[in-house]
Amino acid sequence: MWHDRGAAGSPGAMARCRLVLLAYTRLAGREAGMRFRRSDIGSRKCLERPACQPKLTGMEEHVVLVDRHDRPVGTMEKLAAHREGRLHRALSVVLRSADGRKLLLQRRAVGKYHSGGAWTNTCCSHPRPGEEPEAAAVRRLREEMGIDLDGLEKLFATVYRADVGAGLTEHEYVHVYGGVWDGPVRPDPAEVAEHAWFDTVELRRDIAEHPERYSPWFRTYVARFWNQMAGVPETA
Repeated sequence: MWHDRGAAGSPGAMARCRLVLLAYTRLAGREAGMRFRRSDIGSRKCLERPACQPKLTGMEEHVVLVDRHDRPVGTMEKLAAHREGRLHRALSVVLRSADGRKLLLQRRAVGKYHSGGAWTNTCCSHPRPGEEPEAAAVRRLREEMGIDLDGLEKLFATVYRADVGAGLTEHEYVHVYGGVWDGPVRPDPAEVAEHAWFDTVELRRDIAEHPERYSPWFRTYVARFWNQMAGVPETA
């Protein structure tokens, strides 16, 4: 609430309130990536323009629902899909060091909608409707970890289902990509609490001894596809 020494409803008070409202709205607009004009304040026309509409939050995003063969069967709001445990398309990225001895992991931000604080693979997310999984993997690797890396290698695809708490279930047909990276890592703090390079031998031992430290999907990858993730030759 704004207070003014002038009488309520006086021209001076009204003008000052309007200026404060304008400044607040412009600030909110800058933070949301929107542009406003003075004549737009309180205007229905402004709300109808795409530039004035707020960005979708993570919980307003939609995922691609699929069958067991990864054939699309529709779309659904992301949080609703996780509440209902619907099978949907996902992606993961696992990056190795140039010498092949380490994997780059992230610890999920505590504020994530599930599995906050858990260690997991380099990047994990969902393709947008109409977006190819590999393109989404490149995009999310850049957005989450600040890594620009084209030409990711498809390692494997798998289906898993896991209770992740808070009444949510991850049920994903996930495409997993790999690559080699020796450059800087600049994670988004809204997504990532911290990151680290883990020695593969020590990582596998720690997952066996302390599985609760790691996300359920990453534990699934380790159990089913360790050689592909760690770059172990098939003949080994």
